Amino acid sequence: MIAAATLMAADAQALTLYTAGPGSLAKKLAAGYERQTGVKVDVFQATTGKVMARLEAEQANPRADVLISASWDTAEELQQRGWLLAYGSPNAATVPTQFKTDHYVAQGISALGIVWNSASGTPEPHDWRDLAQPAFRDKVTTPDPALSGASLDLLMGLQNALGEQAWTLFGQLKDNGAIIAGPNAQALTPVLQGARAAVFGAVDYVAYNSVQEGESVKVIFPSSGTVIAPRPMMILKTSAQPDQAKAFIDYALSPEGQRLVAEAWLMPARGDISAKRPLFSDLRLLPAQGAQTATRTAVLDRFATLFGQR
Repeated sequence: MIAAATLMAADAQALTLYTAGPGSLAKKLAAGYERQTGVKVDVFQATTGKVMARLEAEQANPRADVLISASWDTAEELQQRGWLLAYGSPNAATVPTQFKTDHYVAQGISALGIVWNSASGTPEPHDWRDLAQPAFRDKVTTPDPALSGASLDLLMGLQNALGEQAWTLFGQLKDNGAIIAGPNAQALTPVLQGARAAVFGAVDYVAYNSVQEGESVKVIFPSSGTVIAPRPMMILKTSAQPDQAKAFIDYALSPEGQRLVAEAWLMPARGDISAKRPLFSDLRLLPAQGAQTATRTAVLDRFATLFGQR
Protein backbone atom coordinates (compact mmCIF):
# COMPACT_ATOMS: atom_id res chain seq x y z
CA MET A 1 0.00 0.00 0.00
CA ILE A 2 2.86 2.38 0.84
CA ALA A 3 4.54 1.62 -2.50
CA ALA A 4 1.28 2.19 -4.37
CA ALA A 5 0.74 5.49 -2.59
CA THR A 6 4.28 6.57 -3.48
CA LEU A 7 3.70 5.76 -7.16
CA MET A 8 0.41 7.65 -7.15
CA ALA A 9 2.12 10.68 -5.61
CA ALA A 10 4.87 10.56 -8.24
CA ASP A 11 2.28 10.40 -11.03
CA ALA A 12 0.41 13.32 -9.51
CA GLN A 13 3.59 15.42 -9.57
CA ALA A 14 4.45 14.55 -13.18
CA LEU A 15 4.41 17.48 -15.59
CA THR A 16 2.71 17.17 -18.96
CA LEU A 17 4.30 18.99 -21.90
CA TYR A 18 2.60 19.39 -25.28
CA THR A 19 5.01 20.55 -27.97
CA ALA A 20 5.22 21.07 -31.70
CA GLY A 21 8.69 19.68 -32.55
CA PRO A 22 11.55 19.24 -32.54
CA GLY A 23 10.85 16.09 -30.58
CA SER A 24 14.51 15.45 -29.73
CA LEU A 25 14.77 18.88 -28.09
CA ALA A 26 11.63 18.29 -26.03
CA LYS A 27 13.04 15.00 -24.75
CA LYS A 28 16.36 16.60 -23.81
CA LEU A 29 14.65 19.46 -21.98
CA ALA A 30 12.41 16.97 -20.19
CA ALA A 31 15.41 14.84 -19.18
CA GLY A 32 17.39 17.85 -18.00
CA TYR A 33 14.49 19.16 -15.95
CA GLU A 34 13.93 15.74 -14.40
CA ARG A 35 17.61 15.52 -13.42
CA GLN A 36 17.42 18.87 -11.69
CA THR A 37 14.06 18.46 -9.94
CA GLY A 38 13.24 14.75 -9.84
CA VAL A 39 9.92 15.56 -11.55
CA LYS A 40 9.03 13.41 -14.56
CA VAL A 41 7.87 15.16 -17.72
CA ASP A 42 5.36 13.39 -19.96
CA VAL A 43 5.84 14.68 -23.52
CA PHE A 44 3.31 14.74 -26.35
CA GLN A 45 5.02 15.93 -29.54
CA ALA A 46 3.22 16.46 -32.85
CA THR A 47 2.57 19.12 -35.50
CA THR A 48 1.03 22.41 -34.41
CA GLY A 49 -2.31 21.39 -35.92
CA LYS A 50 -2.42 18.08 -34.07
CA VAL A 51 -1.32 19.60 -30.77
CA MET A 52 -4.03 22.24 -30.97
CA ALA A 53 -6.65 19.66 -31.94
CA ARG A 54 -5.73 17.60 -28.89
CA LEU A 55 -5.95 20.62 -26.59
CA GLU A 56 -9.40 21.43 -27.96
CA ALA A 57 -10.59 17.83 -27.58
CA GLU A 58 -9.45 17.68 -23.96
CA GLN A 59 -11.16 20.82 -22.71
CA ALA A 60 -13.59 18.83 -20.57
CA ASN A 61 -10.64 17.08 -18.91
CA PRO A 62 -7.47 19.13 -19.60
CA ARG A 63 -4.12 17.35 -19.24
CA ALA A 64 -1.42 19.72 -20.53
CA ASP A 65 0.54 21.88 -18.10
CA VAL A 66 2.96 23.52 -20.52
CA LEU A 67 2.52 24.13 -24.24
CA ILE A 68 5.29 24.95 -26.72
CA SER A 69 3.94 25.97 -30.12
CA ALA A 70 5.63 26.61 -33.45
CA SER A 71 3.46 29.71 -34.01
CA TRP A 72 3.34 32.92 -31.97
CA ASP A 73 -0.28 33.43 -33.03
CA THR A 74 -1.25 30.24 -31.19
CA ALA A 75 -0.22 31.86 -27.91
CA GLU A 76 -2.00 35.11 -28.79
CA GLU A 77 -5.20 33.22 -29.52
CA LEU A 78 -5.06 31.16 -26.32
CA GLN A 79 -4.39 34.25 -24.24
CA GLN A 80 -7.41 35.98 -25.80
CA ARG A 81 -9.48 32.95 -24.81
CA GLY A 82 -8.26 33.30 -21.25
CA TRP A 83 -6.54 29.90 -21.24
CA LEU A 84 -3.08 31.02 -20.11
CA LEU A 85 -1.52 31.60 -16.71
CA ALA A 86 0.51 34.80 -16.45
CA TYR A 87 4.17 34.20 -15.63
CA GLY A 88 7.36 36.17 -16.12
CA SER A 89 10.43 34.00 -15.70
CA PRO A 90 13.49 35.66 -14.13
CA ASN A 91 15.52 33.83 -16.78
CA ALA A 92 13.77 35.85 -19.50
CA ALA A 93 15.68 39.03 -18.62
CA THR A 94 17.89 38.78 -21.73
CA VAL A 95 15.08 37.66 -24.07
CA PRO A 96 14.31 40.55 -26.49
CA THR A 97 11.07 42.36 -25.73
CA GLN A 98 9.37 41.24 -28.96
CA PHE A 99 9.75 37.62 -27.90
CA LYS A 100 8.01 37.77 -24.53
CA THR A 101 4.75 38.90 -22.95
CA ASP A 102 3.19 38.56 -19.50
CA HIS A 103 1.72 35.19 -20.54
CA TYR A 104 4.22 33.56 -22.89
CA VAL A 105 7.86 33.69 -23.92
CA ALA A 106 9.90 32.29 -26.79
CA GLN A 107 11.74 29.02 -26.22
CA GLY A 108 13.73 29.60 -29.41
CA ILE A 109 13.28 30.99 -32.89
CA SER A 110 13.31 29.39 -36.33
CA ALA A 111 13.28 31.01 -39.76
CA LEU A 112 11.72 30.02 -43.05
CA GLY A 113 13.78 29.57 -46.16
CA ILE A 114 14.44 27.56 -49.29
CA VAL A 115 16.15 24.21 -48.88
CA TRP A 116 17.84 23.22 -52.12
CA ASN A 117 19.42 19.93 -53.12
CA SER A 118 22.74 20.96 -54.65
CA ALA A 119 22.98 17.61 -56.46
CA SER A 120 19.62 18.07 -58.21
CA GLY A 121 21.01 19.58 -61.41
CA THR A 122 18.96 22.74 -60.93
CA PRO A 123 20.39 26.27 -60.62
CA GLU A 124 20.85 27.52 -57.07
CA PRO A 125 17.80 29.64 -56.19
CA HIS A 126 18.20 33.01 -54.50
CA ASP A 127 14.62 34.15 -54.07
CA TRP A 128 11.12 32.71 -53.70
CA ARG A 129 10.22 33.49 -57.32
CA ASP A 130 13.08 31.36 -58.61
CA LEU A 131 11.15 28.22 -57.63
CA ALA A 132 8.36 29.13 -60.04
CA GLN A 133 10.75 29.10 -63.01
CA PRO A 134 10.79 26.30 -65.65
CA ALA A 135 14.03 24.85 -64.22
CA PHE A 136 12.02 23.82 -61.14
CA ARG A 137 8.98 22.37 -62.89
CA ASP A 138 7.65 19.41 -60.85
CA LYS A 139 10.63 19.76 -58.49
CA VAL A 140 9.27 21.81 -55.56
CA THR A 141 7.51 20.85 -52.36
CA THR A 142 6.00 23.09 -49.69
CA PRO A 143 4.85 22.20 -46.17
CA ASP A 144 1.13 22.18 -45.49
CA PRO A 145 0.33 25.43 -43.62
CA ALA A 146 -2.65 23.69 -42.03
CA LEU A 147 -0.16 21.44 -40.21
CA SER A 148 2.81 23.80 -39.82
CA GLY A 149 2.31 27.03 -37.92
CA ALA A 150 5.64 28.33 -39.21
CA SER A 151 4.63 27.66 -42.82
CA LEU A 152 1.45 29.65 -42.28
CA ASP A 153 3.57 32.46 -40.80
CA LEU A 154 5.44 32.61 -44.12
CA LEU A 155 2.23 32.79 -46.14
CA MET A 156 1.06 35.62 -43.89
CA GLY A 157 4.37 37.44 -44.28
CA LEU A 158 4.30 37.19 -48.07
CA GLN A 159 0.63 38.22 -48.18
CA ASN A 160 1.30 41.24 -45.97
CA ALA A 161 4.37 42.31 -47.95
CA LEU A 162 3.21 41.60 -51.49
CA GLY A 163 -0.59 41.57 -51.40
CA GLU A 164 -2.04 40.03 -54.56
CA GLN A 165 1.45 39.55 -55.99
CA ALA A 166 1.94 36.88 -53.34
CA TRP A 167 -1.08 35.01 -54.66
CA THR A 168 0.23 35.35 -58.19
CA LEU A 169 3.42 33.70 -56.97
CA PHE A 170 1.53 30.89 -55.21
CA GLY A 171 -0.47 30.29 -58.39
CA GLN A 172 2.72 30.17 -60.46
CA LEU A 173 4.19 27.63 -58.05
CA LYS A 174 1.12 25.43 -58.37
CA ASP A 175 1.11 25.74 -62.17
CA ASN A 176 4.80 24.81 -62.12
CA GLY A 177 4.00 21.53 -60.38
CA ALA A 178 4.76 22.39 -56.75
CA ILE A 179 3.03 20.07 -54.29
CA ILE A 180 1.91 20.38 -50.67
CA ALA A 181 3.73 17.56 -48.94
CA GLY A 182 2.45 17.36 -45.36
CA PRO A 183 4.32 18.80 -42.38
CA ASN A 184 7.89 20.08 -42.52
CA ALA A 185 9.78 16.78 -42.38
CA GLN A 186 7.58 15.23 -45.08
CA ALA A 187 8.17 18.22 -47.36
CA LEU A 188 11.93 17.84 -46.92
CA THR A 189 12.15 14.06 -47.44
CA PRO A 190 11.69 13.98 -51.26
CA VAL A 191 14.31 16.73 -51.58
CA LEU A 192 16.78 14.73 -49.50
CA GLN A 193 16.02 11.68 -51.64
CA GLY A 194 16.49 13.58 -54.89
CA ALA A 195 12.92 13.11 -56.11
CA ARG A 196 12.42 16.87 -55.78
CA ALA A 197 14.92 19.73 -55.88
CA ALA A 198 13.74 22.30 -53.34
CA VAL A 199 11.39 23.11 -50.50
CA PHE A 200 9.52 26.42 -50.61
CA GLY A 201 9.19 27.63 -47.03
CA ALA A 202 11.24 25.07 -45.15
CA VAL A 203 11.69 25.43 -41.40
CA ASP A 204 15.42 25.93 -41.20
CA TYR A 205 16.36 23.87 -38.13
CA VAL A 206 15.05 20.66 -39.71
CA ALA A 207 17.28 21.19 -42.74
CA TYR A 208 20.32 22.21 -40.70
CA ASN A 209 20.17 18.84 -38.99
CA SER A 210 20.27 17.18 -42.41
CA VAL A 211 23.24 19.31 -43.47
CA GLN A 212 25.05 18.22 -40.32
CA GLU A 213 24.37 14.60 -41.23
CA GLY A 214 26.10 15.08 -44.59
CA GLU A 215 23.10 15.52 -46.90
CA SER A 216 23.71 17.55 -50.06
CA VAL A 217 21.25 20.30 -49.22
CA LYS A 218 21.70 24.00 -48.59
CA VAL A 219 19.58 26.40 -46.53
CA ILE A 220 18.97 29.63 -48.46
CA PHE A 221 17.30 32.73 -47.03
CA PRO A 222 15.65 34.57 -49.95
CA SER A 223 16.99 37.96 -50.97
CA SER A 224 13.56 39.61 -50.84
CA GLY A 225 13.03 38.62 -47.23
CA THR A 226 11.57 35.92 -45.05
CA VAL A 227 9.85 35.49 -41.69
CA ILE A 228 11.03 34.22 -38.36
CA ALA A 229 8.89 32.02 -36.15
CA PRO A 230 9.42 32.47 -32.41
CA ARG A 231 8.27 29.35 -30.60
CA PRO A 232 6.20 30.44 -27.60
CA MET A 233 6.15 28.57 -24.28
CA MET A 234 3.10 29.02 -22.11
CA ILE A 235 1.43 27.60 -19.01
CA LEU A 236 -2.18 26.50 -19.25
CA LYS A 237 -4.43 28.05 -16.62
CA THR A 238 -5.90 24.59 -16.01
CA SER A 239 -2.49 23.16 -15.06
CA ALA A 240 -2.60 20.89 -12.04
CA GLN A 241 1.10 21.66 -11.41
CA PRO A 242 1.49 25.43 -11.91
CA ASP A 243 4.61 25.71 -9.73
CA GLN A 244 6.33 22.88 -11.58
CA ALA A 245 5.21 24.40 -14.88
CA LYS A 246 6.85 27.71 -13.91
CA ALA A 247 9.99 25.85 -12.91
CA PHE A 248 10.06 24.11 -16.31
CA ILE A 249 9.83 27.47 -18.12
CA ASP A 250 12.71 28.67 -15.93
CA TYR A 251 14.77 25.61 -16.88
CA ALA A 252 14.08 26.01 -20.62
CA LEU A 253 15.28 29.62 -20.36
CA SER A 254 18.31 28.79 -18.22
CA PRO A 255 21.77 28.78 -19.86
CA GLU A 256 21.65 24.96 -19.90
CA GLY A 257 18.20 24.86 -21.47
CA GLN A 258 19.06 27.50 -24.05
CA ARG A 259 22.22 25.64 -25.04
CA LEU A 260 20.01 22.63 -25.76
CA VAL A 261 17.87 24.91 -27.95
CA ALA A 262 20.98 26.04 -29.84
CA GLU A 263 22.14 22.44 -30.28
CA ALA A 264 18.80 21.73 -32.02
CA TRP A 265 19.76 24.41 -34.62
CA LEU A 266 17.19 26.90 -33.36
CA MET A 267 18.10 30.47 -32.47
CA PRO A 268 18.12 30.72 -28.67
CA ALA A 269 15.52 33.10 -27.24
CA ARG A 270 18.11 34.62 -24.90
CA GLY A 271 20.42 37.17 -26.43
CA ASP A 272 23.39 36.04 -24.36
CA ILE A 273 23.53 32.47 -25.69
CA SER A 274 25.53 31.80 -28.86
CA ALA A 275 24.18 29.86 -31.85
CA LYS A 276 25.77 27.86 -34.64
CA ARG A 277 23.51 29.29 -37.37
CA PRO A 278 22.41 32.78 -38.55
CA LEU A 279 20.43 34.84 -36.04
CA PHE A 280 17.30 36.85 -36.81
CA SER A 281 19.39 40.03 -36.85
CA ASP A 282 21.36 38.55 -39.79
CA LEU A 283 18.27 38.07 -41.96
CA ARG A 284 16.18 40.37 -44.14
CA LEU A 285 12.67 40.08 -42.73
CA LEU A 286 9.30 40.63 -44.32
CA PRO A 287 7.01 43.07 -42.50
CA ALA A 288 4.85 41.57 -39.78
CA GLN A 289 1.92 43.74 -40.87
CA GLY A 290 1.06 45.45 -44.13
CA ALA A 291 -1.63 47.19 -46.09
CA GLN A 292 -2.91 43.84 -47.33
CA THR A 293 -3.13 42.20 -43.90
CA ALA A 294 -5.62 39.30 -43.85
CA THR A 295 -6.67 36.86 -41.16
CA ARG A 296 -4.82 33.59 -40.81
CA THR A 297 -8.02 31.66 -41.47
CA ALA A 298 -8.65 33.57 -44.71
CA VAL A 299 -5.09 33.00 -45.95
CA LEU A 300 -5.20 29.32 -45.02
CA ASP A 301 -8.54 28.78 -46.77
CA ARG A 302 -7.46 30.60 -49.90
CA PHE A 303 -4.20 28.64 -50.10
CA ALA A 304 -6.03 25.32 -49.62
CA THR A 305 -8.51 26.23 -52.32
CA LEU A 306 -5.73 27.22 -54.72
CA PHE A 307 -4.00 23.85 -54.27
CA GLY A 308 -7.25 21.88 -54.54
CA GLN A 309 -7.57 20.95 -50.87
CA ARG A 310 -11.06 22.45 -50.57
